[in-house]
Amino acid sequence: MHHIGILAHSADGAALCYLEMVRESARRLGEHRHPEITLSILPMGPTTPLWDANDLSRINAHLRHTAERLEAAGCDFFVCPDNTAHIAFDAAIEPYPLPGLHIANVVAEHAKRDGRQRIALLGTRYTMQGPSYPAAFKRHGLDMRTPSAADQELINKVIFEELCQGILTDASRSAYVAIIEKLKSAGCDAVALSCTEIPLLITPEVSPLPTLDSTRLLAHAAVDVALGAEPLPSWRGGAIG
Repeated sequence: MHHIGILAHSADGAALCYLEMVRESARRLGEHRHPEITLSILPMGPTTPLWDANDLSRINAHLRHTAERLEAAGCDFFVCPDNTAHIAFDAAIEPYPLPGLHIANVVAEHAKRDGRQRIALLGTRYTMQGPSYPAAFKRHGLDMRTPSAADQELINKVIFEELCQGILTDASRSAYVAIIEKLKSAGCDAVALSCTEIPLLITPEVSPLPTLDSTRLLAHAAVDVALGAEPLPSWRGGAIG
């Protein structure tokens, strides 16, 4: 089995992804059986002003340091359970030391297989306004919708002030459900939960639309690769053609 590296950026989403890798492996292999997994994380705090300044070069230097740790640990490939981080990955000039799975590609491929056509995108404001998901959905022939500007601010505020702090409230859940309902009315046939903390708040049972859980989809894709059901990735950052 291949050794999975988790290049973590935001803690709660990375923890959920790690646990889902273990659970999915057990479902396939039996109890207490899973590939070797190494998780490495540097504090996200120092990158916060870099995101506001769109300083993707320095963010890549921060993320690459973690990738180098994973390479030194013997990992065969990496995943990053942080959708926003992929904006920096896509802009990388220097190749990463390990190949990785691209979370937006994983979500788009799953949506395409499910026969979806128009996807509602929820994530940080960086993700909702950034280029990674539009590019991935376009590659797979999918349409995309994002919430209104006011709703984007609410979603972003909840992510950073609540979900990333381990706070889950019924009020925020209801607000998210109302936003998803609006996107359903706009013709969306699925919602991409493209901040890896959102699945902690929004489950398939409460969502007005079928969910594309980026955290668990990435975990399952990593297990596929680790068990040999899919080939090792070749992407090492930079734009995907």
